[in-house]
Amino acid sequence: MTEQRANGRNRGWQRIDRPAGVGWIITATLTGYAAFIIVAFAVNAGWLADIDRRLVLSLREGSDVADPIGPPWFEDTASEITALGGYPTIILIAGLVVGALVLLRRSGAALFLVASLIGGTMLSSGLKQLFSRPRPDIVDHLDRTFTLSFPSGHATMSMLYLLTLAAIASRFVPSRAFRVYAIMAAVIVSILIGTSRVYLGVHWPSDVIAGWALGIGWAGTTWLVAHAITQRLRSGTPLGQSTPRGSQAREDAS
Repeated sequence: MTEQRANGRNRGWQRIDRPAGVGWIITATLTGYAAFIIVAFAVNAGWLADIDRRLVLSLREGSDVADPIGPPWFEDTASEITALGGYPTIILIAGLVVGALVLLRRSGAALFLVASLIGGTMLSSGLKQLFSRPRPDIVDHLDRTFTLSFPSGHATMSMLYLLTLAAIASRFVPSRAFRVYAIMAAVIVSILIGTSRVYLGVHWPSDVIAGWALGIGWAGTTWLVAHAITQRLRSGTPLGQSTPRGSQAREDAS
């Protein structure tokens, strides 16, 4: 019975490593980066300025730029949701997960999570400085901000860390239904977080869309790098050398 459970966990660990699973992740990664580039180009060209303004103003009560639509409790809910994508929450959750992974002797998964978050933070911060887009100035901000606007850090990091957590969780549950559920839950929560940023008046919609796309792209990139390293270690091939075709074929067949 113990051996069957172990085999089940191993199958769940390897299922996403099959060529079809890798292909889907490559497609999602490239799509994310392509979407980010398109939105970034449109923002830089000024094509989305009018749409951004209209959408931000549509979330205010009439001409009162300080009053968002909806009852007071809805505004409080948006503030609570937006906090899920803030760095204090991300660091807390990541720290707890890393601690659990270390205790479970899954240091590779812990390193994967840490590298993904650090790399994503540096990428998001660097792009903010590169584009230097100001925050919306046509409505009152209902949340404090300390950085530039494009891309949205909350949208980028929430999509990134939630997808990364979904990927790690899928390793422990050998179920396709659970994997789909985890990914969909990550995407839905990130959408709620990003939308709350626009509702609170601290981001243009294009900032958030670009952040989601960037988060998907970087999450896929870190997964593919981790996957490549794992495959090398399993095959016994030193990093930097090409994997022998015969051993790769045997690996895929298994």
